[in-house]
Amino acid sequence: MTAAPQHEDRRLEDVSTAYGRTDRTTPSRDRERVSYDRESVHAMLDEGYVCHLGFLRDGAPVVLPTLYGRIGERLYVHGSTGSRPLRTAQRADDGMPVSLTVTHVDGLVLARSGFHHSINYRSVVVHGTARPVADETERRTALDAIIDQAVPGRAADCRPADAKELAATAVLSLDLAEVSAKCRTGGPNDEPEDLDLPYWSGVVPVAPVYGALQPADDLRPGIPVPGYLADFRRA
Repeated sequence: MTAAPQHEDRRLEDVSTAYGRTDRTTPSRDRERVSYDRESVHAMLDEGYVCHLGFLRDGAPVVLPTLYGRIGERLYVHGSTGSRPLRTAQRADDGMPVSLTVTHVDGLVLARSGFHHSINYRSVVVHGTARPVADETERRTALDAIIDQAVPGRAADCRPADAKELAATAVLSLDLAEVSAKCRTGGPNDEPEDLDLPYWSGVVPVAPVYGALQPADDLRPGIPVPGYLADFRRA
């Protein structure tokens, strides 16, 4: 994957091991679960490919699920140029304030009491300003990154967007500056007085499963399965 063009006015020079804490990235509860470690944040982001993008539309909060890609200290999302939020971002001189969340569910935590049921999870929340990407080279690089985020190696193994398709696609960038990660691990936190209750307690592990490939009905005979899909697994 080629590197994104570097724009001096937006480039992040901070390469420290942790993101700085802000009021928006400091939780009001369960603070022991929060991390600002840069490597951990990148690992959680790289494991996923679906995010939830939150913003205000006509004064009301809106959350949209969408694909994303990461290149260094920047995330990219895309959508139709006809999409209202993307049109809003395109018109905004200073970009559009957003929050972006990526979540992985690792287990269902079953306690002896209903109150203490929970999930084991890992999540990343990014606050910042989403800006439209106008440069064609950066847009193409971003779209490749979004494809490869879901299926590494796929962007080089398909036809790139033509001029008409590129014109119909809006791309937003979001710098990783105001970021936090949060996770829960381990078993249930039952009350001591509940330990003798006759209810099963523990964790149901959760992990994604990728099934057998399903070739398109109109796939031309003789086209082999590419190597990156032969035994497809994600980290």
